[in-house]
Amino acid sequence: MVMDASHCYLDGNADAVEFCPHDPFHHGLAASTYNLQEEGDKPSRLGSLSLFDVDAEKGRLELIHRMETCGIFDIKWNPVGSSSCQLLGQADADGYLRVYKLASHSEGGSEPTGATTLREVSDVKVSTSMCFYLDWNPSATAITIGISDGSVAEVSVTESGLSLHQQWEGHQFEVWTSSFDCHLPHLVYTGSDDCRFCGWDLRDDPSNAAFQNTKAHSAGVCCVTKNPNDPNTLLTGSYDEYLRVWDMRSLSKPVNEKSLCLGGGVWRIKYHPSVPDLVLSACMHNGLAIVDTKSSMLEIVETYTKHESLAYGADWQRRKLSNDNADTTHVVATCSFYDKLLRIWRPQFKNGA
Repeated sequence: MVMDASHCYLDGNADAVEFCPHDPFHHGLAASTYNLQEEGDKPSRLGSLSLFDVDAEKGRLELIHRMETCGIFDIKWNPVGSSSCQLLGQADADGYLRVYKLASHSEGGSEPTGATTLREVSDVKVSTSMCFYLDWNPSATAITIGISDGSVAEVSVTESGLSLHQQWEGHQFEVWTSSFDCHLPHLVYTGSDDCRFCGWDLRDDPSNAAFQNTKAHSAGVCCVTKNPNDPNTLLTGSYDEYLRVWDMRSLSKPVNEKSLCLGGGVWRIKYHPSVPDLVLSACMHNGLAIVDTKSSMLEIVETYTKHESLAYGADWQRRKLSNDNADTTHVVATCSFYDKLLRIWRPQFKNGA
């Protein structure tokens, strides 16, 4: 039985949640919103970025910082070990990539001294179209962007800021996902509304796909996630409602090993930070599912159906295990779109599920 810890309503349509992976800020949770206002001839796309302090055991979900932005489609923290700073990337409806730094507020501003805030440190105009998705490479020296016009971009990250390194036409329709291979960071995987799942080698002319699969998905490819513990395994999620597991040892033609219908459309897939092969999936019209992907047939070990709208955002909290490894608790943040709802809950499966 799932245990609900806390919930709150955001100031707009909720579409992404990301726990900070950096010690000692595991209690920090970022959440973003996107609102389309169609008044007059030109629609406006507005949003917000919020930072919460979360303690699931005490039922605490405290808003500590919020800023108004343009409409946000995706947010991601920089990888652990890549920098001494805690950075949060934002892909937005204005075609920008923006990066914020987690910092304590100093004297002289409107925020209390010592309060934790997000401060924008750099931005770059990536496209005149909307930026839908972002992913950092393992060293946080580059970010890949999926764009609404079908193109894919690579942005360089340096101490002096962000710069657009290259951009290419990858797909015919919207690129919903664009992610680095965490083991081979010269590879970028993309998925699109054109139902194609592609790989691009950044060492070559990336406009020439290293591989593409056009037959496996019967609807748009929403997410592509590499297994951090297995360099040969990769997952895709699709509007066709299937979670698919791929063996990547044949890049010219990935082998589809197994798949599982989760219902609702698989929008996001997040690997558990400490339990290998366990994933959290946001299934849009069908809530959330926790899946054991190592099982020969794939196995749903837990579901969560308390969101009454499109379940888009989902993430695990990174939690330190006790010295005797007896800490078997898990904490999840999820959000849903039209009801503007953010939920914190605790799955009850045991480690090693």
